[in-house]
Amino acid sequence: MGAGRAEAASSRTQYVGVVNLNEATAAELDLLPGVGEKAAQRILEHRKKRPFGRVEELVRVKGFGKKKFLKLRAHLALSGPTTLKVEQVPASQPPGREGSVTNP
Repeated sequence: MGAGRAEAASSRTQYVGVVNLNEATAAELDLLPGVGEKAAQRILEHRKKRPFGRVEELVRVKGFGKKKFLKLRAHLALSGPTTLKVEQVPASQPPGREGSVTNP
């Protein structure tokens, strides 16, 4: 195993917060997992025609099916500020391996 692979295995990406579909910028939409620049632009185009009334309406945007929507749902909102942050967190250890302390 190479050093890069071991490093990748030791951390994971965590998404914290929400994106307001009706107010987010293209850059903020681009932070969503699996959403790139082109998909963010399609969301903005859809929003110009008609604001989102429900987060489920995202599936009306080309490239967003039910499966992708379900993956994003926890990070979508229609009101309030966009607070989504992408963090690198250490990979969790398997259960029961938190430490090397043993009871005598």
